[in-house]
Amino acid sequence: MTNQEIFDRSERLGAQSFLAVDSTQALLPPILLQYWFKVLRWRWAIAGIISACLIAGLIITLLMPREYTAKAQLEINREQKQITNVEGLESSESGRDLEFYATQYALLQTRPLAEWVTKQLLLTQSDAFFAAHGEEAKLDELREAGDQTKLRDHVIETLLRNIDIDPVRQSRLVYVKYTSRDPGISAQIANAWTQAFLATNMERQFASTADARRFLEQRLGALRVRLEESERRAVTFASQQGIVSLGPTRGEDGRTQASRTLAAANLEDLNAALNRATEARISAQSRLNASGEMAGEAINNQGLGLLQQRRAEVAAELAQLRVQFEEGYPAVREARSRLSALDQAIQRVTSRVAQSRDQEYEEARAREERLRAQVQELKERLDAQQRASIQYAIYQREADTNRQLYDALLQRYKEIGVAGTIGVSNIAVVETAQVPNRPSAPSLPINLIVAFLIGSVLAGGTVFGLEQIDEGIREPAQVEPLLNVPLLGHTPMIEGAIEAEIGNPKSAFYEAYFSVRSNLDFATSQGFPRCLMITSTRPSEGKSSTSLALSVILGRTDRKVLLIDADMRSPSIHSLVGVGNDQGLSNVLAGQADWRSLVAPTEFKGVSTLAAGPVPPNAAELLSGDRLGFLLGELAEKFDHVIIDSPPVLGLADAPLLARSVDGCVLVVESRGVAVRGVRSSVARLRMAHANIYGAVLTKIVHRDGSYGSGYGYGYGYGYGKAYGDDASNDRYKAL
Repeated sequence: MTNQEIFDRSERLGAQSFLAVDSTQALLPPILLQYWFKVLRWRWAIAGIISACLIAGLIITLLMPREYTAKAQLEINREQKQITNVEGLESSESGRDLEFYATQYALLQTRPLAEWVTKQLLLTQSDAFFAAHGEEAKLDELREAGDQTKLRDHVIETLLRNIDIDPVRQSRLVYVKYTSRDPGISAQIANAWTQAFLATNMERQFASTADARRFLEQRLGALRVRLEESERRAVTFASQQGIVSLGPTRGEDGRTQASRTLAAANLEDLNAALNRATEARISAQSRLNASGEMAGEAINNQGLGLLQQRRAEVAAELAQLRVQFEEGYPAVREARSRLSALDQAIQRVTSRVAQSRDQEYEEARAREERLRAQVQELKERLDAQQRASIQYAIYQREADTNRQLYDALLQRYKEIGVAGTIGVSNIAVVETAQVPNRPSAPSLPINLIVAFLIGSVLAGGTVFGLEQIDEGIREPAQVEPLLNVPLLGHTPMIEGAIEAEIGNPKSAFYEAYFSVRSNLDFATSQGFPRCLMITSTRPSEGKSSTSLALSVILGRTDRKVLLIDADMRSPSIHSLVGVGNDQGLSNVLAGQADWRSLVAPTEFKGVSTLAAGPVPPNAAELLSGDRLGFLLGELAEKFDHVIIDSPPVLGLADAPLLARSVDGCVLVVESRGVAVRGVRSSVARLRMAHANIYGAVLTKIVHRDGSYGSGYGYGYGYGYGKAYGDDASNDRYKAL
């Protein structure tokens, strides 16, 4: 397989190698702490954006014209004051709806109010009004156009734009505020606006009353005609049927009460007379059956009583005479003659009484029969009237209903007329607008707060964007979960020469790499690897510095260490250790020289170096041959440890070729450097080449980032840097 094929294959597999790693969760700090670290990391950008916004807010506030707000206060009652006991058109309960005050507040911002104020104050002709809103140029433009409609519409829109309705919570009060550059204009318009609201409210009441009166007038006219027709129909039907009502009355509800007809009254009277006639006939009949002398008429007849008394006297006298004289005695005969005459007279009276009883009986019987016939006739007539009264009642109910509707509408018509003329409003002006003596806007504190909020939002968006753009690994805790390789250590950014930091065992730089070296001691069962390759994803991530640092630390433990600069495309080790680069690894691999003559000692204890040598035409071809393996085998016999400074992984085939010939490799990752996907691709390429990756070293951690500092043993910051392929003289300032 050629070098190019190896490179292409590694690129295809790079994105797939760590699919499972994406789901691995890192043991990161709490989310709020992460945000705090981000703020610290980008604090200068955040401070700059917020400061710029505050300065802009200050400048804008100073340049803004002063505005004055005048406010008038209204009281809006739910119910109107009842001067009379007559209800108006609106129900007293309608104002208790939750929408009542919302409706009133909306009515306070309607166009008709603006039109009323415009007309009353002649604002279309007022230069001061336009000057109070900074629209002098607009006024000239509209006047030049000569369109009064547009001028009026512009004034109305300006009024609506500057009016503000501010209700007082949990009360019936509401503020009407108007803002302009002229305090006098603001107060004038605020007061005019409240008057306009009062006037339009009264007009609305009058208009609704007038509309109701017109409607009721139309309905009253129609009901009047219907009432006349229904009453006429009832009277005509009663006349046709002979129904004569005696004293008809109406109840409280206006309906006609049931009344007696003439036929019913006559039948009642005749029935009473018939009853009396029947009684008289029965009485006459009982007298007729009695004896003549025992009859009541005979007993009560005075003449008959006198005759009977006289007869008793004559009979007594005759009896006395008979005692004294014989029957033939003249006095006896005379008494007997008088007694006979009296008996005849009594008989005649008794006969007359009997005859009068017969006559009386006949008269009573005849009268009874006549009355009975008349009652029967009236019953028949009343029965016919009762059958006709059903339809008559229908006509009567229709007339009553129409009369009730007419009376109710007529009463309501009168009440609305009275209520409409009262002119009482449920709105009152509590406080008129005064000319303000202090501007209401612009407010410097408010504008600065707004500017601060805007700056905070912009800063937050900027930091979010920068964080999204910055895809590099920033924290040591991210290495293992994101790359699926062990973290061997992390080193700080340094300032100054690497040689000085490496030579100072008390420096943080030395301590960091000593920790890396200690972790590598546990990488294999034999301790620190015999042949170790140091590589990175791209140039300038600190692989050369790492190679030198590990070599120096190993050399201080009385071990023989060979540092090989295998980055033949852009060598840097020779400049760090102060040796020449005329000949080196490229000559050895090309078979032009023996490595023993090219290994040079350094100023560091136990550390020798093999420079890269001249830049070959194709470094990958030299590394792909067998000479590299033979070379490393011979070097392993002469040195305790061989550390190779390898070229970067991505874009080159050198590192995978080197990885096949060494015990293992260490991947150097720059903090906030290469994107995670690039580092993953490097790991994938190394693993595809069957490289033994001991772990990764995170370099160039800056203390001011906030996430890491004294907690990792870095009490101060460091810094260095060198671009890949730069002039060798700058290597002394290469960043770790």
